Amino acid sequence: MRILILTWRDLQHPLAGGAEVYTEQVAKRWAAKGHQVTLFAAAVEDRPVVEDVDGYTVVRGGSRYTVYRRARVWWQQVGQYQGFDLVIDMINTVAFQAHDWIEGVPTVGFIHQTCEEIWAHNAPWPASLLGRHYLEPKWLRSYQGRRVLAVSQSTKDSIARFGVTDVTVVPEGFDPPAVIPDVPKADRPTLVWCARHVPYKRPIDAIEAFTIAREQVPDLQLWMLGGGPDLEKTKAAAVDGVTVFGRVSEQEKVERMAAAHVHVATSVREGWGLVVSEAAAVGTPTISYDVPGLRDSTRAANGVVVPATPMALAHWIPTMLRTWQQEPMEPLAYGGAHSWDFVADQVFAEATKGLGPQVTGAGDAA
Repeated sequence: MRILILTWRDLQHPLAGGAEVYTEQVAKRWAAKGHQVTLFAAAVEDRPVVEDVDGYTVVRGGSRYTVYRRARVWWQQVGQYQGFDLVIDMINTVAFQAHDWIEGVPTVGFIHQTCEEIWAHNAPWPASLLGRHYLEPKWLRSYQGRRVLAVSQSTKDSIARFGVTDVTVVPEGFDPPAVIPDVPKADRPTLVWCARHVPYKRPIDAIEAFTIAREQVPDLQLWMLGGGPDLEKTKAAAVDGVTVFGRVSEQEKVERMAAAHVHVATSVREGWGLVVSEAAAVGTPTISYDVPGLRDSTRAANGVVVPATPMALAHWIPTMLRTWQQEPMEPLAYGGAHSWDFVADQVFAEATKGLGPQVTGAGDAA
């Protein structure tokens, strides 16, 4: 098949995250099976306009805000003549709405998470108000009656509120460490928080919960891993017992996750919450806020979800620390997620459903 994936950024983009990893892992596996995959994304400084990556082709144009218009222009000038059989429309808050300007080729929407509450954290007022209550609902409602794939039940439930009901949940993937770090648990009761320091990840909530929980667990410590624009704000808010490491190597991240007793997650919402799977894969369970995405990954990883307040998180930390120190969790295969091979096969099967063997090729293509 010839497959076009429209996404606002590729894995080479400096702001690439979990959604881009997902796209790349799926695309390269489809390419390895003989499919011709093209990914259109925003331009990246010092990267070519057209580049071959792991067997698929990346075409770049436009900025974070203009990539949607550039994709349409590229389609009119180039794409429509390349014989694509399927278009995957990655919906990352701002939608490509490819079904409005691509004719004659089936389009399938793909969404990791809605933005909703995150607007208040990522955009100034009144843009946040406009985005949450007008723009995002308008973009999502345009997918009513169209096939959409989502990475969690939470995301499916979220977009159903906008009238998008033809939604299939596809699995989340994770590539666990080849070797689980052979490190002992920390000598002191230890929490680990791992995310980008941005408002919607709520790093200050983790510090507030730690401060309250330390009243019951005096020798408690908190490790905070990850970079981001608000890193200095987090450092300024840190109290005794909190170590803000900033961005660390992948090896150190995995080792500290394995050495901690409990991982805590405090985001406003996620598509899945891959960091939960990362922690579970090295034997560290999670206490997370009961919010979309995190509740899916945390329950899949045998963790605990709590009301989304520092007080509730702090209430559960001493209890679960005792429980998991007495009965340590064994590393969980794929951290409660799935292998990327399985994910790629499942997404292909759902995305091509109804297209027929004359388009999808041999029966074992999926």
